[in-house]
Amino acid sequence: MKTLYNLFNFTDDPWLNNLILAATILLISFLFLKIVKTVLNRFLHKSSEDLHVDPTKYTFLKNALSFLVYMVALIIIFLSIPELESIGLGLFASAGVFAAILGFASQAAFSNIISGIFLVIFKPFRVGDIIKVNNIYHGTVEDINLRHTTIKDFENRRLLIPNSVISADTIQNYNIIDSKIRNFIMFGISYDSDVDTAIRIIQEEAMKHRYYIDNRTEEEVASGEPPVIVRLLEFGESSVNLRAQVWSEDPSKAFELKCDIHKTVKERFAKEGIEIPFPHRTIVYKNAKNQPIKPD
Repeated sequence: MKTLYNLFNFTDDPWLNNLILAATILLISFLFLKIVKTVLNRFLHKSSEDLHVDPTKYTFLKNALSFLVYMVALIIIFLSIPELESIGLGLFASAGVFAAILGFASQAAFSNIISGIFLVIFKPFRVGDIIKVNNIYHGTVEDINLRHTTIKDFENRRLLIPNSVISADTIQNYNIIDSKIRNFIMFGISYDSDVDTAIRIIQEEAMKHRYYIDNRTEEEVASGEPPVIVRLLEFGESSVNLRAQVWSEDPSKAFELKCDIHKTVKERFAKEGIEIPFPHRTIVYKNAKNQPIKPD
């Protein structure tokens, strides 16, 4: 490190030489990071498209690289500049005290880092997966860095969830094996309406939708299983409740399909005389004082 210091002995002012040395080391670190991140981005993009490589671990490595490179650059600066070397040695000599203070103050930060490493190793989800965290946060995983996981929800908002929180919660991953979604769509018809006609309308409207997919196996097709299964689920207080099972490719398409089918089925029900009932309530008003009943 003394040789490095001597190479930057340009002027008679030692503080100016130190400043030039520190700025040069930081500039080299910045350029090194820029080149490495560019190479990683190109490799990540090519691998994801051509080889179907999981990009999660490379994204995490890219995010962790900045911390490591600047930490190494800081150590080099302290060891290269004589005026800072004594300060660095003093810091290392009292490392026990600083470690205790730093560990107490940074428990959450270290917890997020360790949790992020575990997320990359055990892969409960990957970049690009659609997940739901604790039945509250729902969206597509965009990034996993040292502190948090970035999720883009279906309203195009970014949710930054600390790694320690997301690793401790229940995670629903819609892409971990099969991204197809089976929608359970509920319909209520009146007791006077024809159940078979209502089932036929629901099946026809579901199969006409652009996001509907036929998920039947060859055995189910051969046995005559209908493409859309509609079952009479229960007898409600004011309606006969039907439940349709409709498949889509992913959660976002399933949501749009469900909303569209609600609309088209209601329109068909109205045209073909299938009533959608609503609860009726009888309200009885009692007088403050009992009034005698007058005979007619």
